[in-house]
Amino acid sequence: MGTVPGDRSVLSPAAFLLRGLAVGLVAGLIAFVVAFAFGEPYVDDAIALEESAAAQAPADDADTAGHAEHAEEPADEAGMVEISRENQKSWGLLTGTLAIGAALGGLSSLAAAAVLGRLGLSARGSTALVALLGFVAVTLVPFTKYPATPPAVGSGDTIGGRTASYFGLLLVSVLAAIAVVVLANRLRKRYDGWTAAFIGAGAYVAVVYVAAYLLPTVNELGDFPADTLWYFRRSSLITLAALWASIGVGLTVLVGRLHDRAAADLARRELAASL
Repeated sequence: MGTVPGDRSVLSPAAFLLRGLAVGLVAGLIAFVVAFAFGEPYVDDAIALEESAAAQAPADDADTAGHAEHAEEPADEAGMVEISRENQKSWGLLTGTLAIGAALGGLSSLAAAAVLGRLGLSARGSTALVALLGFVAVTLVPFTKYPATPPAVGSGDTIGGRTASYFGLLLVSVLAAIAVVVLANRLRKRYDGWTAAFIGAGAYVAVVYVAAYLLPTVNELGDFPADTLWYFRRSSLITLAALWASIGVGLTVLVGRLHDRAAADLARRELAASL
């Protein structure tokens, strides 16, 4: 059985959320370590290539000279605060991974609370499934169509369209994942669990494939080195996988212990009532 009747406060959404936020913060810290060790060196390479290309650009006409003069204005005169690269890849990166980890951990914990006892799985099994589906729907599927790109790749004129397309695919992927879980759960009344799961997975793949096909393709790589781009994208995916794996493992352990505690409390109450 996936649920434990009795004291629902032990298995309340608030209890799940607190554990999800805690796990998310730890996962964010782990993701920071992975990103700093494996991803930031390639960001530095991309920035160096961008600066090198800018230095080699022709600057003999008046328009280019005007832009260069404007670029040399102090950051405070333009109303902007300049952040050093060292702060970007240390405290800035850490703040970002902690925030994303806490958000994903909290959302995953609430999703785990919502499906507890409804999928025919144990508390640990349903929580692990939520984390796996989260990684696939939120990270893996959008990444296959719109992978991460380093700073020197892409035009600033198209960033709005690229961002909208990415979040469009992300929204379709998440909604499709929720829908197929509901579908597969209903199909369990007519088919065995594996058959229902395969039908649901097939429906999900079909929906996201059509969505990805209809959304515009982005190809703005130019002459950026292919090996640097590959290593950057690989490190980005490894970082995201580490984040989700940490959330999945940590949340599964904590939810399992919470469920065991609720079961033990129920057993004690039943024993006391029988005496």
